[in-house]
Amino acid sequence: MSGQGTPSAIELLAAGELTVVGRVREASNAVLFCSVAYEGERADCVYKPVAGERPLWDFPDGTLAQREVAAFELSEATGWGLVPPTVLRDGPYGEGMVQLWVEPDPSAQLLALVEDDEPGEGWRAVGPAQIAEDRTALLVHADTPELRRLAVLDAVINNGDRKGGHLLPAPDGRLYGIDHGVSFHVEDKLRTLLWGWAGEDLTDEAVTVLTRLYALLAPGTPLAERLGALLTEAEVAALRERVAVLRGTGRHPVPSGQWPAIPWPPV
Repeated sequence: MSGQGTPSAIELLAAGELTVVGRVREASNAVLFCSVAYEGERADCVYKPVAGERPLWDFPDGTLAQREVAAFELSEATGWGLVPPTVLRDGPYGEGMVQLWVEPDPSAQLLALVEDDEPGEGWRAVGPAQIAEDRTALLVHADTPELRRLAVLDAVINNGDRKGGHLLPAPDGRLYGIDHGVSFHVEDKLRTLLWGWAGEDLTDEAVTVLTRLYALLAPGTPLAERLGALLTEAEVAALRERVAVLRGTGRHPVPSGQWPAIPWPPV
């Protein structure tokens, strides 16, 4: 899709003809599996119409679809490419978010339950998990650079719902995060399974990215203007402040204690 003379993924998603194939029924909001075709190219994608969103009392402004696109914008600004190509466009059921479908690698393991008190090499501890009435295990996630970058992105966008099922390890080795509709709140709402680096120093790479991102979010910049069309003024200001705080502390955030640290259900 990136060859000379062929449309980019964004062009395909934005201008292509959407055909609804089926519905993802386990989703809490309307999620439609579609194909999209444009100038001889086609791909699978997800279409989430605004009309199918359930109202959220603590997110009264904007839409889930707008916040999903905003998360893609932030991911692209970091240069990490952690969110699949995503656009806001009209579709068969009105305006909605359209995102390139990523088929996960079934052999990749990012989360596990272990019986030991320590996570073991290559893993990071999240915390104890109740697996039976009188039995607990240690919930762990993989210790990889890609997951660590995603943990930073989640802190930036204030992701309130980073579940295991929202992590997509692709067959080519890349990692994607999806389902960012519950993000960008002005209050601390960070809920994630990626607490393995909580309180630790950010990588030098992350500090460099945050420094660049802070400049890109200055009022009047192209990124700030694009986000201003998707989020409220207060949400954009809070976003820039979170970047400043992360850059200033130089550390991964820790659970606030004022909000459940892990989403439910976790997977």
